[in-house]
Amino acid sequence: MEELIVERKAWRGNMDVDDHQACTSMDTTENDGALDNDGIHWHFSQVKGNIEPDGGIASDADIISCVEFSHDGEFLATGDKGGRVVIFQRDQSGKFINGQRSTDYNVYSTFQSHEPEFDYLKSLEIEEKINQIKWLKRKNAANFILSTNVFEESEDPASRSFFSEIIASVSDVKFSHNGRYLLTRDYLTAKVWDINMESGPVETYSVHDYLRSKLCTLYENDSIFDKFEVDWSGDDNHILTGSYNNFFRSFKRGVDASVAKTYEAHVEKSHVRLPTRRVLTAGAARVNKKRVLAGTVETQADEDVSADSLDFTKKILHTAWHPKQNIIALAATNRLYIFQDK
Repeated sequence: MEELIVERKAWRGNMDVDDHQACTSMDTTENDGALDNDGIHWHFSQVKGNIEPDGGIASDADIISCVEFSHDGEFLATGDKGGRVVIFQRDQSGKFINGQRSTDYNVYSTFQSHEPEFDYLKSLEIEEKINQIKWLKRKNAANFILSTNVFEESEDPASRSFFSEIIASVSDVKFSHNGRYLLTRDYLTAKVWDINMESGPVETYSVHDYLRSKLCTLYENDSIFDKFEVDWSGDDNHILTGSYNNFFRSFKRGVDASVAKTYEAHVEKSHVRLPTRRVLTAGAARVNKKRVLAGTVETQADEDVSADSLDFTKKILHTAWHPKQNIIALAATNRLYIFQDK
């Protein structure tokens, strides 16, 4: 295991752009009345990172490659392709908004964790990209080990295709907080596994099944190899993961997955409840002009989006859920979005 040496150095990416707003959208069923079954309504809180004008391209080194909350949620760490780590600390001023402690996170420390190197033995260049960040819990002197098991969902041979193994490859795995379940993410789905039942998943959630008909295109542009992360809520009752077009989805366990919400992260007014959208598999997008009241702010809702118009260069690959509260952090290229419930 590499030793992490923390050095305070200037971070080339400007991660201190404060509090811009983001809207989101939701993938819903025809039964709009079922939307409230989820129980969580995300509101924009912050975005950190450079805000390019329309059509602007983020520097490759500034693209966020991982996001992780500390175990108590007081700190949030991000790593990027330039080898830099930025640590944010939750607001310590004691400020309350609508009776709740502020969910603002401010830069606490930045440092260069990795530099590009060269492995002369293998003649291989080692890039500086931060692949993963894990916070270590404070423990006593006891020793711990991790054992593994084989979990695999058998596939119907009749349904196999050229893409079967690619889309079934697991891109992320997380233990539930109670240690009973494993949460995995592959290209099209998120699955929950009981560690006592390796024969197959106990829950399966379709993330963006409307892309199944576009696998050839996704293979040609290499999008099919994107690795999406997945996260548990602090109480293990909800699941969070990302998608294309800067969409992200939250699923409530035990509720029909077809009513799961889909949001699109983009800059909006602060603390506005995020509207929901629906992805249509074919044809022109339909727009529901109905307006809904979110607190004292009126917001546009239910704008449908055609699957043919999705932007595959915009994607939410990296996600994190606060361990104790409904606060989530999402990385969209070089931007860090923070959302909260209510």
